[in-house]
Amino acid sequence: MRKKIGILGGTFNPPHIGHLILAQEVYQKLGLDKILFIPTNLAPHKESRNVSGRHRLNMVKIALGKDRRFKVLDIEIKRGGVSYTIDTVRELKRKYSQADFYLIVGSDLANDFPTWRYFSELKRAVKIVVAKRRAYPLKKKGNFITVNIVQMGIASSYIRGLIKKGFSVEYLLAQEVADYIVKHRLYSK
Repeated sequence: MRKKIGILGGTFNPPHIGHLILAQEVYQKLGLDKILFIPTNLAPHKESRNVSGRHRLNMVKIALGKDRRFKVLDIEIKRGGVSYTIDTVRELKRKYSQADFYLIVGSDLANDFPTWRYFSELKRAVKIVVAKRRAYPLKKKGNFITVNIVQMGIASSYIRGLIKKGFSVEYLLAQEVADYIVKHRLYSK
C-alpha cells in the first residue's frame, strides 16, 4: 500500500502553533501517514530571511518534539541557494518512490501558483492541498484538495515584531522554541 506523505515547506521564521495546528488538521482530515516539514534555504517569493537556515531547522525540530506524525528534513538547506518546491518534490519522489505526496499550502500561496517554477510539472507530481484562510480567499479554481482549518491569524512576522519590542510570545509558539530564541538572541534588536 502506498504511503500518503504531506509536504509542508516554509521559512518557519520562527515556527509557531499555527504551523503545528495546520499540520495536525491536514494530517487528520486527509488520513496522511506522515508530514514532512521542510524549511527553505532562501525563499523565492520573500525578500530575505532573518536568521540562518540552521537556526530555523533547529527550531522546527524543537517545535515538533517527539511527535511521530511529523518529521523535519534539511534537504533545502543542504542544497543551498534559492529553494524551489519542484526541486524538492523531484528529490522526494526519488527517495520515497512508493509514496503519494500532498503539498500543503495556504490559500495565500495558492493564489500565486502560476508564478511558481515549473508549476505544470508540480501539479502532475503531487496532490495540492490548500488550507483555506479567510483573509486570503482562493481566487482561482484548480484541481486542489481544499481543507478548512482553524483560523489562527498568527504569522511569524507578527511574532518577530513582538520579540523586537521585548513583548511576550508565550502561547504563540512552543516554550522550548521561545527559550531557543532567547538563548541565541534571535529577532531581538
